[in-house]
Amino acid sequence: MTVGDDTVLGSEAPSVEGLPLRPADSARSRVEVLADDGTFLELGSQRLHRATGFGLEDKRFPGDGVVAGTAAIDGRPVHVFAQDRYVLSGSLGEAHADRIADTIAKATRGGTPVIGINDSGGARIQEGVASLDGYGRVFSANVAASGRVPQISVILGACAGGAVYSPALMDLTIMSDAGTMFLTGPRIVRAVTGEDVDARSLGGPEVHGTRTGSTHLVAPDDASALALARRVLSYLPSAAWLPTPQVAPRSPAHDDPGGAVPREARDPYDVRDVIAGIVDEDSLLELQQGWARNLVIGFARIEGASVGVIANQPAWLAGVLDATASEKGARFVRFCDAFGIPLVVLVDVPGFLPGTAQEHGGVIRRGAKLLHAFTSATVPRISLVLRKAYGGAYIVMNSRSIGADAVLAWPGAELAVLGAEGAADLIFRREIEAHPERREPLMDGYRREAMAVDVAAGRGSVSEIIDPKDSRAAIAALLRSLQGGAPRGFVHDNLPQ
Repeated sequence: MTVGDDTVLGSEAPSVEGLPLRPADSARSRVEVLADDGTFLELGSQRLHRATGFGLEDKRFPGDGVVAGTAAIDGRPVHVFAQDRYVLSGSLGEAHADRIADTIAKATRGGTPVIGINDSGGARIQEGVASLDGYGRVFSANVAASGRVPQISVILGACAGGAVYSPALMDLTIMSDAGTMFLTGPRIVRAVTGEDVDARSLGGPEVHGTRTGSTHLVAPDDASALALARRVLSYLPSAAWLPTPQVAPRSPAHDDPGGAVPREARDPYDVRDVIAGIVDEDSLLELQQGWARNLVIGFARIEGASVGVIANQPAWLAGVLDATASEKGARFVRFCDAFGIPLVVLVDVPGFLPGTAQEHGGVIRRGAKLLHAFTSATVPRISLVLRKAYGGAYIVMNSRSIGADAVLAWPGAELAVLGAEGAADLIFRREIEAHPERREPLMDGYRREAMAVDVAAGRGSVSEIIDPKDSRAAIAALLRSLQGGAPRGFVHDNLPQ
């Protein structure tokens, strides 16, 4: 049995002379799909577990159910480990854990990314507390690497029990359609709570991609998930103190980002159409697309250089900030800051979502995470106000007051404590009650005197009002002007949110 479920361990692939055969989805086969051809060098392949009892003394396989070593991806050195479900169900024991922890430690020491491929039933309960201590060593290695080298987890099968915390401690998680993650499996859930649920409904990619936010990217199969891992790595430096990769620049998909935005402040639109007019064509890799959809986050490129994009999404909940969007944004800001990736922030936000559900759900505490992440970030930070920025959400979305290097805005943008309707009803309540016909003129006056973008520019809250068609050029020029800062080192870890 495992910690995560009641699956009986000990089933292996068909063997020849006691060694498992290599199916197409074996650990080594997956590593070879991930890495550049012929570059994988395994380390510790002869390692055996030393446990006895419960029949384990007769089940010693070289490598102990995990493949680990060094390889190259697009010519860059990486460290990689992959659990093999065909050997003791990929269960983690002492030797298995040591190989993973040692791989992560080598990556940290050498300044290379580490990619983990998870497919395991959980702790090897025949080894008792030794398997639990093994998880502790893996988690300690994850934390020691956090913010120093990129850590990417790829879930291609079961990830149960204590095994889920290593992916949660890493920077980014990718799940294939066959992947599952849960602390306790369906049969234990059924026995303890009476809930009748299958593994996919409990912790499949739909759950973690749309409800929990525990996975960043979902792929239809193993090969696609591994290809996504390679793509993610193309935006990231090998270590916090090294530069991000530079690729050949490409023109944006179109040259008029403003064309996607309706003039009426309440009309919805897809902010990804705006992003497409600013970043290099086909360079946006959106993360956590199905979770907290009112905020878009992802990696992209401008003139071939990596950037992190954060944008309010008016097509979902009018682009308001709420508790989950705040946590989504905060972790991404810290991720980018840890690895020296400049931030481009597109702002069209009517405020924070009101209501008891949000207040009781900790929107103050969770909103403060995004505020803290932006305020403490050391990377270049450029904001562009597309249409509106109201209330506390204006401050939190990388305003000048919390340290943005520049805040650009389009003509007609509005920056204020409240929208004109709410502000007029508060400021001029008695006058409007006495003369209802004066409400519209009073609202128009408030817009001109307190909300107009030129008012914000006049007091320095907006650095420059620009034509929408100049957005890419202006952002690119600002990023170039900020790239010559002091050499970076380790800045901070990437604490899970």
